[in-house]
Amino acid sequence: MASERYGVRVPMKAWRPGRGDMRVHVQSIFSLAVAFVCLAASLLVVTNLSAVRDRWSRAGRATVYLRDGVADPEVNELVRALERTPGVKRVRHVTSVEARREIVVDESDAALASLPPAAFPASLELGFTDDIGETDLQSIALKLRALPAVETVETYQRWTERLSSLLGGGVSASAALAVVVMCAVFSVISSTMRLLLSRRRTEVEVLKLVGATNEFVRRPFVIEGAMQGAAGAAAAIALLGGLFFLVRGRFDHELANLLGLSPSFLPWTVSLGLVLLGGALGATTALVSLRRMAAI
Repeated sequence: MASERYGVRVPMKAWRPGRGDMRVHVQSIFSLAVAFVCLAASLLVVTNLSAVRDRWSRAGRATVYLRDGVADPEVNELVRALERTPGVKRVRHVTSVEARREIVVDESDAALASLPPAAFPASLELGFTDDIGETDLQSIALKLRALPAVETVETYQRWTERLSSLLGGGVSASAALAVVVMCAVFSVISSTMRLLLSRRRTEVEVLKLVGATNEFVRRPFVIEGAMQGAAGAAAAIALLGGLFFLVRGRFDHELANLLGLSPSFLPWTVSLGLVLLGGALGATTALVSLRRMAAI
C-alpha cells in the first residue's frame, strides 16, 4: 500500500528534472546525435547509390560510336536496321558537330572550346524497351561491334558493376558504423544513468523503504534512456536533413546532370526506424546498466 501511495508521486520527479539534470540530458542527447548523424549519413549515401545503380541498370540505353569517315548512306542504313530490331525503341544519330555542342556548353572553357568537331566521334544513341533482357542487350551490342562502321558500343554495364561494388562497400561501412553507434549509446547512456542515479539516491532509498520493487524504481530511468536515444536519433536526422537540403538547393542541377536523377533524402521509413532504434537502444542500455548497479 505504501509503495502504491508513494510510487506514483516520487518517480514522476524523473519527468521534472532540475537544471542539473536537464544539462545532463542535453549533453547526452548531443553526444548521441553526433554518433547517429554518422550512421544516418552513411545510410543516406547508400540510399542514393542504390537509386543511381537502379537508374542506370534500368536505363535501357546504349551508345554506338561510329568510325571516322563513315558515309551517310551507310549510317542511315544502320539506323533503319536498328529501328527494325526487336527491343529497340528509338535510335538517334548524333553527329560530331552535335556531340561537340552537347559537351562544350561553356565556350569560356578554352581547352574544350579549342577542340574541332572532328575530335568528337559521331554516335547512335539507342533506347530500348522496358522488357528487354540483359542477354538480349548484350547480344545486340555484340552484333553491332562486329560491323565495319562501328568503333565500339557502350552499354554502361561497367558503371553498374562499379556502382554495385560501391554500394556493397557502403553497406559494410554502415554496418560498421552501426556497431560504433551501439557502443556510443551504451557508453553515453550508462554514464548518464549512473550520474542520475547518484543525484536521485535519496528518492530511490525512500522508494525502497516503502516497499517499491527494483523494476518499479528502474522504470523512470528506462523511460529516460529511451527518450534520450530517440531524441538523439531525431536530432541527427534533423541536422543531416538541414545540411542535405542546403547542399541540394545549391547543386541540385549539377548533381542531376551528373547522376541522372536528383539526390533524395532518407525515406521516412528509414528515418522512423532510426528513431525507434535509438529509443530501443536507449531503453535497453539503461535497463542493463541499472541492473549492473547493486543499488537497484
